[in-house]
Amino acid sequence: MSVLLLRLAGPLQSWGAAARFARRTTESAPTKSGVIGLLAAAQGRDRREDLSDLAALRFGVRIDQPGTRIRDYQTAHHADTDKSMPVSERFYLSDAVFVAAVEGDDSVIDELYRALRAPAYLPYLGRRSCPPSKPVELAVHTDKGLEEALAGERWHAAQWYQRRLRRETVVPLEVIVESRSGGDDPGDTLRDQPLSFDPRHRRYGLRTLRSTSVRVTNPLARTTTTRRTPPLDHEPTTVLKDV
Repeated sequence: MSVLLLRLAGPLQSWGAAARFARRTTESAPTKSGVIGLLAAAQGRDRREDLSDLAALRFGVRIDQPGTRIRDYQTAHHADTDKSMPVSERFYLSDAVFVAAVEGDDSVIDELYRALRAPAYLPYLGRRSCPPSKPVELAVHTDKGLEEALAGERWHAAQWYQRRLRRETVVPLEVIVESRSGGDDPGDTLRDQPLSFDPRHRRYGLRTLRSTSVRVTNPLARTTTTRRTPPLDHEPTTVLKDV
């Protein structure tokens, strides 16, 4: 088994697990369906193709920089009739950084890594309007499991965010991992298990996930304490006393 690590960073991201008509929300972390869609696009797969091999990959994500949730109020007109379209609300994560991981057979992971280095279609972070700001692929680990790979990866938060936490030499990060198939591992459920990306009938199943935390080193932490020079003794009336 191998693990592929991905860096998901950009000005905007949006990872929806549920949509209600004109209201498009986002989860606080990348969804499995969104990341599997990114990988399938990198391979050049058609939306109607079978994706059971990618859906079988075990998925996890580490929140390196949670970002800020923002709302976009959108209006649009039909291109042909100029008729007003329904007003919609779309939510995004601004300035967020995540490290995602997929675990599976060596051959599948190697093929995905090669595809990300020369993608057939541009990867995007949940929506086409959200391109990544840096290369997505990080590394392939053949000697580590999913949890170990996420725990051992360096902190990828922006430098300004690391400086904000410069008083902390070690920073705790939330990790959300998919429970192993067939296990009794308790956790929350989310309907983001991709079954079909066919535009005529997209289908998603439930999967179980659990939250843990890891601790990473802050490279911009203050490692030494600045000593203040003690104030000098100063008595301004000394000169007057001598006179």
